[in-house]
Amino acid sequence: MSEESQFRVVLVDDHRIFRAGVRAELAQMSQDLEIVGEAGNVEAAIDVIAQTQPDVVLLDVHLPGGGGHGGADVLKGSGGVRSLAGQPVRFLALSVSDAADDVITVIRSGARGYVTKTISSGDLASAIVRVAEGDAVFSPRLAGFVLDAFGAAAGEIAEVDEELDRLSKREREVMRLIARGYQYKEVAKELYISVKTVETHVSAVLRKLQLSSRHELTAWAMDRRLL
Repeated sequence: MSEESQFRVVLVDDHRIFRAGVRAELAQMSQDLEIVGEAGNVEAAIDVIAQTQPDVVLLDVHLPGGGGHGGADVLKGSGGVRSLAGQPVRFLALSVSDAADDVITVIRSGARGYVTKTISSGDLASAIVRVAEGDAVFSPRLAGFVLDAFGAAAGEIAEVDEELDRLSKREREVMRLIARGYQYKEVAKELYISVKTVETHVSAVLRKLQLSSRHELTAWAMDRRLL
């Protein structure tokens, strides 16, 4: 793979051993990702982001230094920095915390997504690529926090939306859960239907909305504040 086709990544976490582990895992999982810098505190992170101009910053929420706001301080201090490709640097929060306050704070500050450290190496590599390409990415169930943060009522459906009107009531319910990151079995349990029925509804939703994947569905739903 050519250097031009790689996404350049900066790792920001105050645990050096954790950074080393992430670096090693990503190197094994994807040739699309090139680690171009690391930092362990707010000030160092702001400096390395400005110097390397990465496509994506993998950002821990709780960091020493700055004004005491951790990752949010890094986001604030790196405002306006662009990647070498000329796009705004995108941030993906990676944290042990799944607390609503942490999620809301970094998303309000400008992060493009939020995943927890329970994520698998393969899913993390995929999440970084998706964020680099402009998607919003969240660990299951965290998208609801973002919805609340931006003032939309949970489960609210836009009154006028031609695309949304193509979906039945049940398809809308399935769509919201899938877009939030639920697996088929979890959707089936939540709605008291079979996994096969869930699969049928998902296929119908993607076809009616002319989408090709659940990742595109998540972005579509977030744009309409339907999560």
